[in-house]
Amino acid sequence: MDDEEARTRLLDAAEALFYAEGIQAVGMDRIRAESGVPLKRLYKVFPAKEALVAGYLERRDRRWIGSLRAAVAAAPADPVRAVFDWLAAWFSEPGFRGCAFMNAYGELGAAGPAGVLDVVRRHKTELRELLAEVAGPEREELADQLLVLVEGATAVAALAPGPEPARRAGTAAAALLRTAAAGTRP
Repeated sequence: MDDEEARTRLLDAAEALFYAEGIQAVGMDRIRAESGVPLKRLYKVFPAKEALVAGYLERRDRRWIGSLRAAVAAAPADPVRAVFDWLAAWFSEPGFRGCAFMNAYGELGAAGPAGVLDVVRRHKTELRELLAEVAGPEREELADQLLVLVEGATAVAALAPGPEPARRAGTAAAALLRTAAAGTRP
């Protein structure tokens, strides 16, 4: 097994376990056992748990943002609706446990490992940038409002998985868009 295969196997195990059970609840021995990667190779690829957690979140970020961007690109006539339709599908996936990034932040807190917190902040910044693109030029306030709707729907869905929080947030987003199009403030 080379380093790249070990990295993939470790990240696969870390993602499944950290997302399902929490970062602090899962130790490196469990990751090693689940991945089948020898301990020496594990620590060669990820010298500390912080590096593994950051790696897990970075990979999840690339996949998550990439999938959302693809959904938005596939619906150029109504990209805001595409965001909330995508969320509805995600919230309905088996094993949905909310936002991995907010879960990590909630577990580790503001004083958590800097490398992990950097990934969390970068993910939220990328999400905000995507929503700014969807909102359109010179609509920064609308982008901020969409971010609140996305984050709120995700938090609600973490407690009660299923598409309804995304649908309700999508309805609110449509109302914000109508208000913005009319040139009035909500």
